[in-house]
Amino acid sequence: MSPEGRVDPYPTYERLRAHGPVVQAGSVFVVTGYAEADAMLRDARFGVLDDALRDQFMPGWRESPAILSISRSMLRTNPPDHSRMRRLAAGAFTPRRIAAMRDVVRAQADELIDAMLAAEGPVDFMAAFAYPLPVGVICALLGVPAADRPLFRRWATDLTGVLEPEITADELAVADRGAAELRAYFTELVAARRRAPADDLTTALVQAHDGGDRLSGDELLANLIVLLVAGFETTTNLLGNGLVALLEHPRAAAALAEHPEFAPGYVDELLRYDSPVQLTSRTSTAPSRYGDVDLPPESWVIVMLGAANRDPRRYPDPARFDPWRPQVHPLSFGAGPHYCLGAALARLEAQVAFPLLLRRLPGLAVAGWPERRVRLTLRGHATLPVRVGREASPVTVPGTPPGAAGPTP
Repeated sequence: MSPEGRVDPYPTYERLRAHGPVVQAGSVFVVTGYAEADAMLRDARFGVLDDALRDQFMPGWRESPAILSISRSMLRTNPPDHSRMRRLAAGAFTPRRIAAMRDVVRAQADELIDAMLAAEGPVDFMAAFAYPLPVGVICALLGVPAADRPLFRRWATDLTGVLEPEITADELAVADRGAAELRAYFTELVAARRRAPADDLTTALVQAHDGGDRLSGDELLANLIVLLVAGFETTTNLLGNGLVALLEHPRAAAALAEHPEFAPGYVDELLRYDSPVQLTSRTSTAPSRYGDVDLPPESWVIVMLGAANRDPRRYPDPARFDPWRPQVHPLSFGAGPHYCLGAALARLEAQVAFPLLLRRLPGLAVAGWPERRVRLTLRGHATLPVRVGREASPVTVPGTPPGAAGPTP
């Protein structure tokens, strides 16, 4: 939980793993094993923190706009409320709708690369590409005007501090400020959609609320906030973390530039190698046993997704980036009922973005010292200065790895 540990948690994961795949650490249980994490996230005996346990562990939480907003969304509710809310939003994330967005994502990525090429000197990849691409996509789904998109980066950064496993009073005040600003924004957008409905997810959720008891007012605002924030925060981190990994492995990057069809396997390995979401939490409703450890009811469990993705029992030599690694199924988007609703969209954006960046910017390189965000739950960069080089023809790969079919999608 220290600043150093948040910036590079992987050595601590290995120290924990040495004690077993499930470890009791004070009042919580910590899961580092892949099989145990995957099974626990699917186990009906485990859910997210409910109001009764919040009252026990976080007295006064109802006075916090940040905690209240998160707690009323599908992110922090259990069935049947979670299932009801998730069904209402799921229509925007069907496989057919996601596949139909590929050309839109490609066009937006091309525009952002054009702007990077036009800049003089190094550019901050996070501000120039990793943030605007996913925020543009999720805002289009929600029906948020393009002119408002620059507002959300700070608001989301402030709010997501509440997702950390430990938060100070000062950090909570910052998160509350972000939640209040997002809530005010969506209150106005909801009113606008009531006056003039549109073909977007905000209108669909407003109509679900107004049509009966399928969505309360608090749930409506909370889910709009979470859909926006989750819709770009994870992908922004994936793009930043992934670019650093690719630039550190130039042979693999060259192969991807030449063979964009390899992208699905690359993206899954990038998700495994440096997960944009490092942890999630659960509480138990019944006794269970995992990793030779007995967990009583009301146990609080931290599932270390980033550690599970590097479990050597599941992935040999896990600290090595290997886009040709077979059977990669990262837990970065979770598993079970709370599996990330936008996972396919995030994958699509990364699968389009990375080959395009490497092909159009063959001179792309880190320029200066990237700055990591001091966060553990959402792992990413605050800044990532890069030199874009000159655009050129597709690169010649100095030796495509054996088995040119590439990684298994």
